[in-house]
Amino acid sequence: MSRAPKAAPKAAPDPRGSYTYEYPRPAVTVDMVVLAIVGVELRVLLIRRGEPPFRGRWALPGGFVRTRDDAAQGESLDDAAARELQEETGLRREDVLLRQFHAFGEPGRDPRGRVISIGYFALVPADLITRTRAGDDAAAAQWCAVADCAQRKLAFDHDEVLARALQTIRERLVLEVGIAASLVPMEFTKAELRRVFEAIAGQAYDKSNFNKRFNRMIDDGIIVQGPGVRALPGPGRPSSLYRFADP
Repeated sequence: MSRAPKAAPKAAPDPRGSYTYEYPRPAVTVDMVVLAIVGVELRVLLIRRGEPPFRGRWALPGGFVRTRDDAAQGESLDDAAARELQEETGLRREDVLLRQFHAFGEPGRDPRGRVISIGYFALVPADLITRTRAGDDAAAAQWCAVADCAQRKLAFDHDEVLARALQTIRERLVLEVGIAASLVPMEFTKAELRRVFEAIAGQAYDKSNFNKRFNRMIDDGIIVQGPGVRALPGPGRPSSLYRFADP
């Protein structure tokens, strides 16, 4: 008795189905502007590139967004930024304020091909600075004073990325309490908070005007009294401690 031949197994359907088009696919990267205040200076974390292009040049940390040809399609932009931050600096997204701020897609910005980059800034409390390290594809990592970065001529268009991040943070500083809160210790003095505002703005604040602003934040419940005081070097009374109220 003859038997009908077995049907060939069905091939797995292409998850892209009929939505595959012959259009160019630019690569997508995330670039991080990682900022902290050291003393009275606003500093940015730079890495010395260990691979071409721009091997040996200083650059912002970042990398390519991982993609897959399946239904999941890879990682989200926020997940890519958090992964690159941890791989290149050792910091977790829980440690910092990590925010997307701009897209950079000028043709020719990357010699490897058409690359569109999504910019993120990460604000790091001063007590976490010692935890940063260079990633496997970086030759070194260094906290550089923002004022000195123009002399280094960063790789790619990272000078523009840094400038745009600083502009965004300065514009948001007045309205978004979390920016200042992310750059001071958990408990801080009034002078320490004023230094954060001055470092970001790049200019001194009038002490009387800042005191009025500080008192308004207390009246509005944004800042609350902390426990104890902090002794300062030299003569003078210890300074009161404050903290940002829980959101």
